[in-house]
Amino acid sequence: MTWATHDPEEGLVFVPLGGVGEIGMNLYAYGCDGQWLVVDCGILFHDDGAPGVEYLMADPSFLAERRDAVCGLILTHAHEDHIGAVAHLWPYLDCPIYASPFTMAMLEGKLKETGIDPPRTIVPLGGAVSCGPFDVRFVALTHSIPEPAALAISTPYGTLVHSGDWKLDPDPVLGEPAQEEVLRQLGDAGVLAVIGDSTNAQVPGHSGSEATVRTALAREIAARTGRIAVGCFASNAARVESIARAARDAGREVCLLGRSLHRVVEACETAGCPLDLGPLVSETDAGYLPNDRILFIATGSQGEPRAALARISANTHPNVSLGEGDTVIFSSRVIPGNERAVLDVQNRLADLGVEILTAREAPDIHVSGHPAQDELTHLYGLLRPRMLVTMHGESLHLEAHAKIAQSVGIQKVIVPFNGVVVRLAPGTPEKIGTVPSGRLALDGNRLLDRDSEILRNRRRIMYNGCVVVTLVVDGKGELPKPPCIAAPGLLDEAEKGFIADLAIDAAVDAVSQLPTKNRRQDETLQEAVRRAVRRVMHAQTGKKPVTYVQIVRI
Repeated sequence: MTWATHDPEEGLVFVPLGGVGEIGMNLYAYGCDGQWLVVDCGILFHDDGAPGVEYLMADPSFLAERRDAVCGLILTHAHEDHIGAVAHLWPYLDCPIYASPFTMAMLEGKLKETGIDPPRTIVPLGGAVSCGPFDVRFVALTHSIPEPAALAISTPYGTLVHSGDWKLDPDPVLGEPAQEEVLRQLGDAGVLAVIGDSTNAQVPGHSGSEATVRTALAREIAARTGRIAVGCFASNAARVESIARAARDAGREVCLLGRSLHRVVEACETAGCPLDLGPLVSETDAGYLPNDRILFIATGSQGEPRAALARISANTHPNVSLGEGDTVIFSSRVIPGNERAVLDVQNRLADLGVEILTAREAPDIHVSGHPAQDELTHLYGLLRPRMLVTMHGESLHLEAHAKIAQSVGIQKVIVPFNGVVVRLAPGTPEKIGTVPSGRLALDGNRLLDRDSEILRNRRRIMYNGCVVVTLVVDGKGELPKPPCIAAPGLLDEAEKGFIADLAIDAAVDAVSQLPTKNRRQDETLQEAVRRAVRRVMHAQTGKKPVTYVQIVRI
């Protein structure tokens, strides 16, 4: 599908550039008669095929070409997969940013780090903002972070509800319950389409309440005598408060490990929803307390290598160590793709003699922040949309969500993919074309195309190694000294002599077989030597290394 027969600037369309077919990297665009509203701008942490990359984000090229028509960027909540790319991608959009108080407070630090200063407006939950042809109301829901908002987007063609990440927690321990009456009113007035979270569409029943977790954590913490560390998502402010309360009830002092935890606590204070953590103990003072009087709330529940739990497990944390008689509680789920990293941390902790407690052993120490099947059904009973467009999930999640929608009588269900353009109105809702989409990688302090030559070569080097051949060539095209061979990541010390000598002989033969005039042409000489050396390496190691030839002419 292309734009040969369809005009992307007419009518009401939905264009996901990231966040469909994957969990993370959310970037969605709504077009209305040539003007565009962007929702969320997040990152994706895990990608085995991009070694050395910090994280990935959606390619905004399609929107950058239309930046004069972008009315605004609205952020549904403060999770990294929804706001983590703003500081990097906002220059491509160059538009006002709208977010709730807590979400904006979390964003401010990221903006300061990069030095950009976009126009931004704080919108309280229940508030509204107008962006071109879009009138957007922030509807409060519940999630595993403060102030999650669904967006009721009114357009000349009808009302859309973009769910964001959500659940229906009947007893949230932080913030207010979901505004179900507002959702019902939207349904009464008529909802053209829901663009909805699919993460837990395969999970039967209800996602559970944070109040249940608070009770379970109090039980587990009270039952232990040694030092305790609890790993959780730093952004789950309600969970952090529950852990701190359980610690105090058990007669323990609380110490926060990880900068992101301190940032969340500060953001809650800034947003006017301070956490009830009680007095906190510093990392340096925590070591002076008896083992049964201290509890650490730690980052690193996803196995992040620089986070507190990973450093403790590797005995490299400057202030905290754990061992026999101590317990680490993982009050979190493992995000798909992080399984190996989390298991590595847990295994290292077990080697230290630490007891590990996860949701496998105590299921009620964690509940998901995303809706299970009963909540999805309930939402659609409130909104009664004519159409569902699935988002936020891998393919299995999207398809399961589609089946739920069909089972409750939603007339039209569309399962999109990143880069597709979905016509919502007027006329028959359908996929009508595609736009450029892809991934950008943050590599150090620069953005690269995920499929750039730099990263392709890095992947090849990771799997096949690298060989560097240095030739010294005189004015007659002769070699006054033998070539030098370096093969990092390919040859060990025992192999370097024999195999390197074979490669050097092959390089010398390749040069000698070239006519003198060709030896004076760098590209011809490089290619001949490259092929010869690579053949030797493949024959001796079974690998086809990335091979570079440097020529020094004297």
